[in-house]
Amino acid sequence: MHTEPFDQLLARIRACRICEAHLPLGPRPVLQAAPGARLLIVSQAPGRKVHATGIPFNDPSGDRLRDWLGIDKPTFYDAGQIAIVPMGFCFPGAGKNGDLPPRPECAPQWHPQLLPRLKQVGLTLAIGQYAQAGLLQDARGKILTDTVRDWRKHLRERGILPLPHPSPRNRLWLTRNPWFEADLLPELKRRVAEALGD
Repeated sequence: MHTEPFDQLLARIRACRICEAHLPLGPRPVLQAAPGARLLIVSQAPGRKVHATGIPFNDPSGDRLRDWLGIDKPTFYDAGQIAIVPMGFCFPGAGKNGDLPPRPECAPQWHPQLLPRLKQVGLTLAIGQYAQAGLLQDARGKILTDTVRDWRKHLRERGILPLPHPSPRNRLWLTRNPWFEADLLPELKRRVAEALGD
């Protein structure tokens, strides 16, 4: 039984400094959640722009993601409907080929306290390889393409729909995998509308 008020849990998460020594821009946990959320988006970690604003997916990746989901910004940023819980809540820094992986301390510390309290969630999206590793574990494919291609199985068995990251860097992946836009996206939009009660 959870006795801590939900807002208090969020306040503790937002005050987290567990991996401060490893964060080039310092800690700024970015997430969105409320007990009544019906759609859960588990992503990787905030980018530099999201770190600067404190608003999840407030960047070109977010524009593409909202297009994939078929929802507008007011709906996307309504915590009462949509929870956005990355694998790492803070910007991990940049590497040679994009942002570094989410810090490994974050999800084990906070997900077990937060995710079980999102009891109204009817659909979970696992965005990118780190979210898929965290949520699907051994059930995922050897590479992201395999995991996303098996989306029907993951949805049926676990209620989790794996997606590639909506980053502009993934244009080539989308070109090489036309089945994603042809087959998966229409079903994604339908499932999201169903989860949100539209």
